[in-house]
Amino acid sequence: MLMSLQTPWELNLLPEIEMMKERFSKLLLGEDMSGSGKGVCTAVAISNAITNLYATVFGQNLRLEPLLPEKKSMWRREMDCLLTVCNYIVEFIPSCQIYQDDKSIELMTSRPRSDISMNLPALQKLDTMLLDILESFKESEFWYVDEGNLPLNTNPTGSFRRVIQRKEEKWWLPVPCVPPGGLSEKSRKQLQHKRDCANQIHKAAIAINSSILAEMEIPETYISALPKSGRASLGDAIYRYMYSTVNFCPDHLLDCLNITSEHEALETADRIEASMYTWRRKAGTNHSKSSWEMVKELMVDTEKNNLLAARAETLLLCLKQRYPELPQTTLDTCKIQYNRDVGQAILESYSRVLEGLAFNIAAWVEDVLYVDKSMKRQS
Repeated sequence: MLMSLQTPWELNLLPEIEMMKERFSKLLLGEDMSGSGKGVCTAVAISNAITNLYATVFGQNLRLEPLLPEKKSMWRREMDCLLTVCNYIVEFIPSCQIYQDDKSIELMTSRPRSDISMNLPALQKLDTMLLDILESFKESEFWYVDEGNLPLNTNPTGSFRRVIQRKEEKWWLPVPCVPPGGLSEKSRKQLQHKRDCANQIHKAAIAINSSILAEMEIPETYISALPKSGRASLGDAIYRYMYSTVNFCPDHLLDCLNITSEHEALETADRIEASMYTWRRKAGTNHSKSSWEMVKELMVDTEKNNLLAARAETLLLCLKQRYPELPQTTLDTCKIQYNRDVGQAILESYSRVLEGLAFNIAAWVEDVLYVDKSMKRQS
């Protein structure tokens, strides 16, 4: 019956239709086609699918240039397919329906779930804006070369100095080059504008991602693994400063910690977050003691735990602001791993990959502007 399709155009769609059927089958089976039932839940499967699609489409894109047409088509087609799941994630609300005889009846009608209707259109707009930024680099005054192909007369202390230093950690990134006199004023202003746009998109994606992660349930595995006391998690020095200081200043405390690497920052964030939830759990614990002295003691402990939890939250927020590209904390990773809400999984993974793309674009623009600035100093 498949050969009864009327047009060659419809016949050409058959491979794509079959591919998408297979893709959805894998998602429904939790990425396990063996039938053994060892697959992950649907939420995690879709989250992985969006993450893997991003890696496939953008993983080799290391320059400010338009996506290849086939890559762009793949991204649009498969993201649209994955996002159609959101059409069936609804909430029910009461509504009044009036008939011709003026009689009314209250019915339950469905509408898109509020978090999806609010965040998904915003993410799709950010997606389009990022692709438009890349598309705008069809013609540009700068170009790229691999480090091994740099001209022999390139001065390592000149226009390529910062990029070559960066290669010690990211040696695979191509080197941006500009004309001897630097970029034109018009091109420079356009790059600065696109960098600012990418930074704003990055902040918006972070805000959406953070709000979705905050709404996800905290897995019981994380709660059960919390330390017995927040003090043990943070250490005596940090604990004393957080509790004994009248005017708590998180910036001053972070300065005293002298964090020297992103790894140390992530480790500190994990400890702060664990202590925060430890104090919150203690503050919400029910006690059955009846003596008035005991009750007063419990009230003091509850107030102390609430204060420490609030200060830990402020400290964590300040740390994340200092390190905007901090990897996900242990709690965030745990939430994603154990999340069972498909809508939240789609919003979280979509915002996360857009956050990464926006950061990369802004960083690539900054590299070109730095080389341009270095070249102008030499001329």
